[in-house]
Amino acid sequence: MKIPSTTKGLHSADVEVLGLTGRILWAEGTPAPEPGTEPLSEPAYILIHGIGVSHRYLKRLHGVLAANSPTYSLDLPGFGGTPKPGHQLSVEEYGAFIAAALKSCGIDSYVLVGHSMGAQFAIEAALHAPEQIRQLVLMGPVVDSRHKNVRRQSVALFLDGLLRESPSSNWIVISDYFRCGPRWYLAELPVMMAYRTEERLAGVGVPVLVLRGSRDHVAGPEWSLRLSRAVAQGRLAEIPGVGHVAQHMRPQAVADAIRSFVTATTAHR
Repeated sequence: MKIPSTTKGLHSADVEVLGLTGRILWAEGTPAPEPGTEPLSEPAYILIHGIGVSHRYLKRLHGVLAANSPTYSLDLPGFGGTPKPGHQLSVEEYGAFIAAALKSCGIDSYVLVGHSMGAQFAIEAALHAPEQIRQLVLMGPVVDSRHKNVRRQSVALFLDGLLRESPSSNWIVISDYFRCGPRWYLAELPVMMAYRTEERLAGVGVPVLVLRGSRDHVAGPEWSLRLSRAVAQGRLAEIPGVGHVAQHMRPQAVADAIRSFVTATTAHR
């Protein structure tokens, strides 16, 4: 890890593992991620963004979760201003990066929370580190079986932004797309579209929460229900009245749903 810095209320540090560079972020009150430190007294929440974006559209949720539990966000390689890898990365490679990055930071017990393509990354990280993950949360997971080509997926995302999101969430997403740049976005788009979400999720052995906004057309109700049934300990929850970026629009409700799930499934493990 490089020397930490502070930006807009969050501390951050670069993480270099597996020949890739990403970034980890944490708020005041959460222990700085350092190898060799005392283990955390409880599993940490790890927030993972989707394609083209960064930790910024997870920041409100990060703040709510961090008020009660150690919480970290990641900016993955190629996103959020981190260095672009020299080749297209598979979802599996991103999952390996997440698992290795957390290990290098001394974080050995965690709840993974992934949004959109970040749900795919989180699934692979869970498969790479089955002893470290305690629960898995998939928010607005892609790719819905109704949108199995780029045109349909693009239309769903466009309509969500136009009809269901706020100006502030759209500004964060669009400005992050510009920071990512079209080359890397387009390099990773076919990776997202080809990933076998349902099939790979079936290999996860921990409790899984599929969480969606009730107006999310990107991750529809039938698709989300099917994912929740792909694992033995799967659950489905909906946040009323919001679309795909539910964690920005209703961070308290999303955090409450996640905490309730973690509490209930921890008690039965």
